[in-house]
Amino acid sequence: MSAPLPDALRARFQRCIEEGSSGRAAALRLKLSPSTGARWALAIRRTGRAEAAPQGRPKGKGKLDPHLGFFAEIIAQDGDITMPELSAALFDATRVRAHPNAIGKFLRKLGYTYKKVTGRHRTPPCQDKAATRGLVQAPHSSRIEASETLCLY
Repeated sequence: MSAPLPDALRARFQRCIEEGSSGRAAALRLKLSPSTGARWALAIRRTGRAEAAPQGRPKGKGKLDPHLGFFAEIIAQDGDITMPELSAALFDATRVRAHPNAIGKFLRKLGYTYKKVTGRHRTPPCQDKAATRGLVQAPHSSRIEASETLCLY
């Protein structure tokens, strides 16, 4: 979508109209299309100004916006819930169907992120900057043996 024409051009157009020019004549003088001149002249007659209309989707008008409290409550109960599980919980509670991807986008806009929790130990940071280039392998003592069981939670 293109940007609206500048307010300075709209003010010059309004001055031409106030001097007595028609909308078409003022538009041709300012190198605008005649249809733009007619629309702006109509707006000036109705409201006194030719302002740009708001562009884009209105904020807070999505299908998921009314259910923000529901999502906050579910995430507080179980922070490791998946997006398909959230979608199913939303449908069970409110009968509103939402794709898991839409829920993920909605939650990311609100600042929620997902941090992976892995069972591996990280290697300590290297002090030598030259040694940090390339892959770093974990020491043998921190590797998980096949016979050991590890509980992540």
